[in-house]
Amino acid sequence: MANLDRLGGMAAFVGAVEAGSFSAAAVRMNLSRSAVGKSIARLEERIGVRLFHRTTRSQSLTDDGQLFYERCLAALAELEAAEDELERGRREPAGRLRISVPSLFGRRCVAPVLLEMAQRYPKLELEMAFSDRVSDLVEEGIDLAVRSGELPDRAGLQGRRLGAQHVIVCAAPAYLAAHGTPQTLADLAGHDGIVYGRDIRSAQWRFVGADGRELVGPIRPRLRFDDIEAMALAAMAGLGLTRLPHWLANEYLAAGTLVRVLADTVATPFPIHVVWPQTRYLPYKVRLVIDELVERIPPLLTEPPVSGRQTP
Repeated sequence: MANLDRLGGMAAFVGAVEAGSFSAAAVRMNLSRSAVGKSIARLEERIGVRLFHRTTRSQSLTDDGQLFYERCLAALAELEAAEDELERGRREPAGRLRISVPSLFGRRCVAPVLLEMAQRYPKLELEMAFSDRVSDLVEEGIDLAVRSGELPDRAGLQGRRLGAQHVIVCAAPAYLAAHGTPQTLADLAGHDGIVYGRDIRSAQWRFVGADGRELVGPIRPRLRFDDIEAMALAAMAGLGLTRLPHWLANEYLAAGTLVRVLADTVATPFPIHVVWPQTRYLPYKVRLVIDELVERIPPLLTEPPVSGRQTP
């Protein structure tokens, strides 16, 4: 029991250092803050040194704490390597994996991949959070996240590109009949736009010219949403032009409820990445999910959109 408590104390200590606080470590380890604090306190009492300088606002390692942290890293890395080797030998990932994904893209594209994995690997426990909010992976104890848009240069994160999300301009036939069909990017200025509310440049839609240069089409934002499915519904109601990813727009184009316009233009794509907290050793289950996403998601992003009904 003493040896088990010692390992638990080392894991809590390393978790608190890497997460930056006892409370953040508790979230990552699925424990209460008091459990983490007591485990570290017992560890300090047993080895007879103080590991942290603590104040009400911050914590930092003592010199002894820094030395002990480095030794604990090596010891825990050996244990994790041993566990990973056994898990790979069984070829059956196990344990909890927390994943954050964008709301609609997560439901439509990522969730089916993960659900297939859950069927394949009964011991894999998936916890999925669907939100367009950019979560703090370390603070919230998230193992993996799928993110749309350019990644900020943020320390402590690693990532792999899954591809680029291509969007197309479309509108309801009734809207085009009433307001006319834009033939050039300049024509967009005379139209109502249904835009993504989180885009700070929503009044200017960006496109890529044949020579690779960026082109801008001004749009008159009328409705702003932070949900692209709501944008599609508003467009089908005839309230303006919108831009939708092809994996969402295809079904509406095929049904004729939306019509693609400016079909010869190419909108600036939005990159998609899978990211995870930087770690000394990536668990087998995490690597397995990353590899699956890297294999399965790109075809969903690069498949050319169906033409549907287009305006002359």
